[in-house]
Amino acid sequence: MTDLLAGTAGPLGWAVILATFLVAGFVKGVIGLGLPTVAVGLLATVMSPAQAAALLIVPSFVTNIWQLLAGPRFGGLARRLGPMMAAIAVGTVASAGLIAGARGPGPASALGIALVAYAVTGLAGLSVRVPPRAEPWLSPLVGLATGLVTGATGVFVIPAVPYLQALNLDRDGLIQALGLSFTVSTVALAAGLAREGALPLAAGAASLVTLAPALLGMAAGQWLRGRVSAPTFRRAFLIGLLLLGAHLALRPWL
Repeated sequence: MTDLLAGTAGPLGWAVILATFLVAGFVKGVIGLGLPTVAVGLLATVMSPAQAAALLIVPSFVTNIWQLLAGPRFGGLARRLGPMMAAIAVGTVASAGLIAGARGPGPASALGIALVAYAVTGLAGLSVRVPPRAEPWLSPLVGLATGLVTGATGVFVIPAVPYLQALNLDRDGLIQALGLSFTVSTVALAAGLAREGALPLAAGAASLVTLAPALLGMAAGQWLRGRVSAPTFRRAFLIGLLLLGAHLALRPWL
């Protein structure tokens, strides 16, 4: 599978890639997030996290722009979350060398730990609220931490998603804020990988191919969203993510 970014993957390799993005898009369509988490997590079982992250760039950017522009209050969110977004960009670009240059099982294990942390946080169902007076200093710290995790693992969710959920945004505002955070993370990760020489032209072309199944899965997930219990689906998603993360984290010792 590691020959994918060289443009020489066979039919089985492409089948795995396209099926992964179909599933990842479906999850995002149902619950509004999860495309990078699912895609990188699943692909890391058959390739390096850096290669998986390179494949993620185009579908992640397009689906998150779609999510970002669908909301009602982009300007206000951009101003409110601007310091956090700037810190995400700085942290991601600065740390992208970790995922691009690491060899051996280390990157996959780090990714697994990040997935486990996110799943446990979500399953715990903790209701935390960030007071407005804390946002000016806390948002940049959370953004920087998110950037460092993104640069090391290719996953955008920790600690950005729990933090945004703690800002007392309404449902539409939260979905739009997640879209903003993921868009910034995607662009910053692409810039960091390109700087490290880990985003060859073949990777861009391969990432473009994965856009169609991601959009198809997302459309199917959005259709299903009103027909299933979102909390039940999200819980099943988090349990699956916990198992996947544990597998990646423990694989070197199994």
